[in-house]
Amino acid sequence: MDLSSLRPAKGAVKNKKRVGRGQGSGNGTTAGKGNKGQQARSGYKRPIMEGGQIPVYRRLPKFGFTPVQRKSFATVNLSQIAQWIEDGAVEKEITLLDLKSLLHASNADYFKVLGNGELTSAVTITAHAFSKSAEEKITAAGGQIVKAFRTLEEASKVREHSLEDAALKPKAKLVKRVKKSSKP
Repeated sequence: MDLSSLRPAKGAVKNKKRVGRGQGSGNGTTAGKGNKGQQARSGYKRPIMEGGQIPVYRRLPKFGFTPVQRKSFATVNLSQIAQWIEDGAVEKEITLLDLKSLLHASNADYFKVLGNGELTSAVTITAHAFSKSAEEKITAAGGQIVKAFRTLEEASKVREHSLEDAALKPKAKLVKRVKKSSKP
């Protein structure tokens, strides 16, 4: 036995199906395309064929698009914060946990303070983002702003620190490692 005597297994190699070559072949006349209609004409091509699975244009919703990396922000105005202080719901410091409970937000939410309204008392507010007008009004009232970097959900996964400390700790930046070439 040598390479010249090797042959494909019986039935493994088939001839190409030749359509439109007479009725005796079984694929004459309409050549397997059925009768009339757009699909029977030349030049017809299905828009996207994914082998029978639901194509991408049917899997995606018709209107709008939500990116995978979307951050959901729960917003709070200074007028709401002033109302909470009047009602005694919060004291001189507002933490992420206070915002979560008062706004009925989830642990995965980011919190943003907006500048609608006025503050009369000095308050220390911890949130992920502040509008420029909110920053100015808080500092003008003698308060402080503390920027958090992690959501409560992310902070709960950091084991070395408490929940509040972990939320204030910046996330580590991913560094791309570049291979050094050996050639000069």
